[in-house]
Amino acid sequence: MRKKYFVNTYGCQMNVHESEKIAGILKARGLCSAEKIEDADVIVYNSCCIRATAEQRIYGHLSKVKKLKESRPDLIAVLCGCMPQKPDALRPLKKRFPYIDVIIGTHNLNLLGEYLDKIEDEREGGVGHYEIWESERAVCEVPVLRNNSLSAFVNIIEGCDNFCSYCIVPYVKGRERSRPAAAILDEVRGLIGRGFKEITLLGQNVNSYRDGGTSFADLLRRLNGLGGGDFGDGGGGSGGLNESGTNGRFKLKFMTSHPKDLSEEVIKVIAEGDNLAKCIHLPVQSGSSRILRLMNRPYTREYYIDLIKLIRKYMPSAGLSSDLMVGFPSESEEDFLDSLRLVEEVRFNNLYTFIYNRRSGTKADLMEGQVDEKVKIERIEKMIKVQFAIGAEDAGKCVGQVFEVLCERAEKGFIYGKSWEDRPVYFKGRKELIGKFVKVRVASSKNTKLFGEILD
Repeated sequence: MRKKYFVNTYGCQMNVHESEKIAGILKARGLCSAEKIEDADVIVYNSCCIRATAEQRIYGHLSKVKKLKESRPDLIAVLCGCMPQKPDALRPLKKRFPYIDVIIGTHNLNLLGEYLDKIEDEREGGVGHYEIWESERAVCEVPVLRNNSLSAFVNIIEGCDNFCSYCIVPYVKGRERSRPAAAILDEVRGLIGRGFKEITLLGQNVNSYRDGGTSFADLLRRLNGLGGGDFGDGGGGSGGLNESGTNGRFKLKFMTSHPKDLSEEVIKVIAEGDNLAKCIHLPVQSGSSRILRLMNRPYTREYYIDLIKLIRKYMPSAGLSSDLMVGFPSESEEDFLDSLRLVEEVRFNNLYTFIYNRRSGTKADLMEGQVDEKVKIERIEKMIKVQFAIGAEDAGKCVGQVFEVLCERAEKGFIYGKSWEDRPVYFKGRKELIGKFVKVRVASSKNTKLFGEILD
């Protein structure tokens, strides 16, 4: 009987994609996926430590492994990802969880299969394998087992060079390393050929991408053409024939962008590319220039708003989303109101709000003026309320408009999908439409959701 694995994933989309790589490595070694954790012979915890809540959740789940191993001594437990990569994290993790067989970081995840082989060979000796590489290496190509047949993540750059004062990412992911353009093009070409319709490029800062003379704008141009896409109509054109002679139309998105690196050239490429989604995720983090300076975000409130205006110059109906933090050390009521006013001025499609929490090893953790938790909660509630009203009002303005939608799933009698501007749209239709691009006229809205009728 084939051995089975179960992967627990915590954190961002990049970690979700890392787990697809973990699954690919395990499948290549002959393992198959278990439906539930109790049935697995290998349990992998792909961890996150960016926020304290995720880390505490992982601690709770790891504690349950001890009981599983008592009833199944041959069970292999693995902890990998960001949490072990934190400076000086390995020793306390080994002490707290001595029953975890393999502990590795972010830089040597590609060697997971080799560590499992060693565990199997040395099982009788009860030897664990714990190895954290202190520095990053070149990006490694590993097999990927996708958990979705419609949408796919593709890594283009790893690591981060920005060192925002609140963020631990550069310490656990390492410095920026761009993946070779040829490898990215080959992967996306293969995904299109297999029928994937939505591809999201991933990186801590995708617009820092550079492979030799290939910039991020160059990469987008080349990827756009893989599906037979052209430049010029700016709204998801009809596409053409790809290299295999089939209609390979797809929608390409990316995340995340740093405002300091988003160029006018990239914006123009997105606006003109047939296969490029007309939406940009551009984290602002704060609407106060003073707080941005303390965050080590090298732009001002005014610079960010000018960048939004530039995006709307080329794409008036572009979908815009952002991340915004409340309660950063020394944030005053006026600083918070600056953030609130920015949200009201920009009018994001989606806004991901979160409360600042202290992370040891970051500069912000040592700053004076830590904001009271009660104040943080009051501020984020105000922010959510304002954004909710904006989203509902803007959705109402979409009534009567026609959007092209990629049908993603059937949901309670409706087909759900997203427009090229990243707006959620629901309409009645057959399940056979999933994976198709269709035109939908919006008849009504509820909160940020749009409800319509299919035209074709």
